[in-house]
Amino acid sequence: MNSDVLDSLTDPAVLFFFLGLFVGVIKSNLEIPAPIAKFLSLYLLMAIGFKGGQALSDTGLSGDALKVIGAALFLALIIPAIWFFVLSRRINAFDASAIAATYGSVSAVTFVVASQFVADRGEEAGGYLTVALVLMESPAIVMAVLLATWVRSQSGTNMSTGFGSRLILNEQLPKRKSGAQGET
Repeated sequence: MNSDVLDSLTDPAVLFFFLGLFVGVIKSNLEIPAPIAKFLSLYLLMAIGFKGGQALSDTGLSGDALKVIGAALFLALIIPAIWFFVLSRRINAFDASAIAATYGSVSAVTFVVASQFVADRGEEAGGYLTVALVLMESPAIVMAVLLATWVRSQSGTNMSTGFGSRLILNEQLPKRKSGAQGET
């Protein structure tokens, strides 16, 4: 077996992916405790953001960097739109918009493994690729929300029913305490 392929398959990120896949297949109740999962998520976001900012400051914002970042943002918008129209023929349009968002976003694990593969081959990728990774998450989610809103407006569904934006915001935003009474 090619040593590059073997090195990629034994990368810790890939091994944890396979562990998660195996745990899901055998329907185990193994899970990372919530505080640790939150810490790891926050750490990963900070590390990717810091690494991207540092790499961009080293390479500078060249014409090539702007082209790659622009192409990444374009793809993050167009891929969910394409998949929404493909999927909405087969499934509920609201589900299609949610699934389309996942197709538009980027897997950090795939990015890390691919970056390591390129680095191991002695080739250098621009530091702006990490910035493109970070910037591709938001447009895909925004596109999915816009598509779901468009579907809702076409179907006449009331915003306060189903998975409306107020329901999502009420669930996700922390309750604010007011004064000494402790009212929410």
